[in-house]
Amino acid sequence: MATSYRPNRSNRSHRRKKKSNAGRLGLAGALAGAVGIAAVAAGIVVLRPDGESGTDPARPASAGQGDGAGAQGPSVPAPKTGPPIGFTTPEGYGYSLAAIKAGTDKQPLGATGAPPSGTTYAYADYVLTNSQRRPVLLDYPADLFLPKAQVPSSTRERCMPQPGIPDAMCTLPNQSKITARVGGAKEPVDENGSLMIPAGASYVVRIATELPVDAGISADDLRLYVWNARFTNDRKGVQLAFP
Repeated sequence: MATSYRPNRSNRSHRRKKKSNAGRLGLAGALAGAVGIAAVAAGIVVLRPDGESGTDPARPASAGQGDGAGAQGPSVPAPKTGPPIGFTTPEGYGYSLAAIKAGTDKQPLGATGAPPSGTTYAYADYVLTNSQRRPVLLDYPADLFLPKAQVPSSTRERCMPQPGIPDAMCTLPNQSKITARVGGAKEPVDENGSLMIPAGASYVVRIATELPVDAGISADDLRLYVWNARFTNDRKGVQLAFP
């Protein structure tokens, strides 16, 4: 009688085991490869020549953060000023302002692009003081004015007259910045996103034009006025006299 052939079960089991082992080895190899790729990528991130990770870009400092003297300027003795004048806002914030000097400079607020030939930038310095015994909002009440006739014709239309100021004077777009702390005054502090001046603190503020003016303008041509209705409610500009 012919005997039929039946496959050896142990052989089939052995083949399945080999396939299973091969599958597991393949999976392990794939995982190892993925981990290796990730490690290489991580190495690329961590070991960049510039020493930065590149995955967490530097976040800008919040408004109230400082970096020593560079944040709000160095501490200086009280400068010579004209007579101080007090102002109060509708919110009850009190300020005292006193003019220091005015002039021209090609870089009045630090490194900027050079102005066109025959022009410069105008600026003025004044002392801003919190005249109250509580913190008040950091504000810049003073505005810089100059004769409209001495503004280049190309930007003269940007020089605006203001209520309560002589018609021959106008103000260009400008920027104000604290350049020094008077008598060791503390820096402004951030309170819920608003910069506040500590009680009694005084700062030297520089206001400078963002648009150039004729190079021939002199310090005697420049004026500091407070005219905004938040600080003067009679629609008359208040001049801050230089010493």
